Amino acid sequence: MSERTVAVASRVGLHARPAMIFTQAVAASGVPVTIARSGGEPVDAGSILFVMSLGVPSGEEVTLAADGPDADRVLDELVELLATDLDAETP
Repeated sequence: MSERTVAVASRVGLHARPAMIFTQAVAASGVPVTIARSGGEPVDAGSILFVMSLGVPSGEEVTLAADGPDADRVLDELVELLATDLDAETP
């Protein structure tokens, strides 16, 4: 099992739009991924309800975990996504 830890960069944390973008990326990856707050139980990272229920604020670290042949690549991509302010307006 591969794991990565990353601080959530979005200014509203992992809620609404950032959670939707993140869970869509997880679903598109085809790899089962879990996400957990420090000391918390991991939840299905592909479920927007589970992800939003974590209540992760901006700047808090989360741990992502996945298993399988593409796990490292998928986790690297998801870490890059969470390390980006997904609330920033795109030109």
